[in-house]
Amino acid sequence: MEQVKVVFMGTPDFSVPVLEGLIENYQVIGVVTQPDRRVGRRQEVVFSPVKEVALKHQISLFQPEKIRSNYDDILALEPDIIITCAYGQIIPKEILEYPKYGCINVHASLLPKLRGGAPIHHAIIDGYDKTGITIMYMDEAMDSGDIISQRETKILDTDTVESLHDRLSRLGRELLMDTLPSILDGSAKRIKQDLASVTYAYNIQREEEYLDFNKTSLELYNQIRGLSPFPGSSCIINDKEFKVYFARISSVRSSSYVPGEILHIYKDGIGIATKDYEIVLLDIKPFGKKRMLASSFVNGIKKEEYIGKVVYGRK
Repeated sequence: MEQVKVVFMGTPDFSVPVLEGLIENYQVIGVVTQPDRRVGRRQEVVFSPVKEVALKHQISLFQPEKIRSNYDDILALEPDIIITCAYGQIIPKEILEYPKYGCINVHASLLPKLRGGAPIHHAIIDGYDKTGITIMYMDEAMDSGDIISQRETKILDTDTVESLHDRLSRLGRELLMDTLPSILDGSAKRIKQDLASVTYAYNIQREEEYLDFNKTSLELYNQIRGLSPFPGSSCIINDKEFKVYFARISSVRSSSYVPGEILHIYKDGIGIATKDYEIVLLDIKPFGKKRMLASSFVNGIKKEEYIGKVVYGRK
């Protein structure tokens, strides 16, 4: 394999297959990831998945709090190419202009669609029927660089963020490995993005987690799948907050009911009126309890205490 000196920048699980592909095929001389974070009640220090891989392979590791002002040690490695994948910080011009083969990004959408930090979530929430991976040259703006290659995948009706994330992560590795030789031999294409087709996928905000039953069942179904398993959709049932991770749309027309009204308690879940049809919650986490199938929850409740009650997005 060509001994090109590679620096990789990435942080979450999504980045790991891409990094592992580079380690297997190229000379990875440095890894840049986000600083360690304290999480949970005990405030335990947690390493990023990318850091775990770097430590396993004894690769030089850098974790700048702000890479815009702390990059000298990275450039001191004299990388030939820098590859990023879900790193989580804006890369400064000084880094972008350094490697002779450029800075390359692996992005989880078919650019120019879904620029931003949550393209997988929004692909499902916004009702896209397909998405994919884009390999691109980086510039100073967010996900706006020239496209080198793309590969698409269909979004299945049953896909959640989890299943689509895993599929795209593998696809990202495959496409990068297929594309890198053309970048290194100078034959890679540079395709300008169509600015008229740009859409955005900004990071999910807390208010986007709440279920609004004035929406259609399909809109809610997509929202639930597009937030599952993280951060999960939320609603209030009998004054208790529930997380929702999966649902189904029933054939019951609900236009004559109040949106949010509980219409049925089925064996497999809780049927709630929407703008048009009924949506049935199947996979839930009641407040203070573990995540469970709704079939287990409904077995332990009195139906009459729920049917007719109105479910709200928030208190």
